[in-house]
Amino acid sequence: MIKVIMDCDPGHDDVFALLTLLAHPEKVDVLGFTTVVGNQTLAKVTDNLLRVLTLIQSDVPVSAGASVHLNGLTYVQPGAHGESGLDGAALPTAKRQVTGIHAVEWIYETLKNSSEKIILIPTGPLTNIAQLLQKYPEIKSKIAYISLMGGSVYRGNVTSQAEFNIWADPEAAKIVFESGLPITMSGLEVCHAASLLHEEVDLFKSEKAVSKMVHGLLGFFNAFAKNLNQPGSPMFDVCPVMHLLYPELFIGEPMKIDIEVNGTHTRGKTVADTRLWADPKETNTFVLMDVDRPAFIQHFIEAVKIIDARLV
Repeated sequence: MIKVIMDCDPGHDDVFALLTLLAHPEKVDVLGFTTVVGNQTLAKVTDNLLRVLTLIQSDVPVSAGASVHLNGLTYVQPGAHGESGLDGAALPTAKRQVTGIHAVEWIYETLKNSSEKIILIPTGPLTNIAQLLQKYPEIKSKIAYISLMGGSVYRGNVTSQAEFNIWADPEAAKIVFESGLPITMSGLEVCHAASLLHEEVDLFKSEKAVSKMVHGLLGFFNAFAKNLNQPGSPMFDVCPVMHLLYPELFIGEPMKIDIEVNGTHTRGKTVADTRLWADPKETNTFVLMDVDRPAFIQHFIEAVKIIDARLV
């Protein structure tokens, strides 16, 4: 049984990812969710998570983490995710509460007390994970690997060169990528390859609670993608989860990834060494580059149906 902790900033795609994760208790033991400022403020993303977990009747613990990034700033994405961070669906009032323990401390205690190594799945900025590694460097021995959504090899989205999660806190990303821990990176290349097309949104049209929520969220999310002239919505945060469950769907390669923290035009860029003669001993990241999109989307559809079927 794989044990995981998901560190997230819900966010439409974070919700799609956690649904996929929770649909497979036969494969994955989700020990907890932690939140970080990212797509919206910490208060909003934490409330979004609690409301979704209330809807799907999940009792997985939630701990709130960093409300600002390592440089003391915050950046939110109301264009992509709305003022709530989760526009497009009506969600119930949260009947859940956070643990009251800061996410960094909760992750540390969970790792320390585990008899097995745990996989960390960060789908937002890496602030919490960097603070964990800074404060408790000895805890690395309890981390199996980090499978994150962020970065890119060839392009950016929030700027021409940088992807949002890394750009929001590149200092944190630098700490994580230089930690020596095994890292699997789901960057923009594989996320765009895993897009859910505009014409596929209505596959989720239903009066069942989870499908109805997903359909509403996709309506908002895909409208933003249409404004960017994209053929569909990249399923960003679903990629690291789907790779955990179905690694055979993906194509990737080991690379050396560095984080640019100072560049005027390139701050937040994940600098990938793609040279054919690059030293393989210096690689620090397995970068996912492509995916079997039809199979990926079908597995996501099935995950939503599984959780729908659980609700009474």
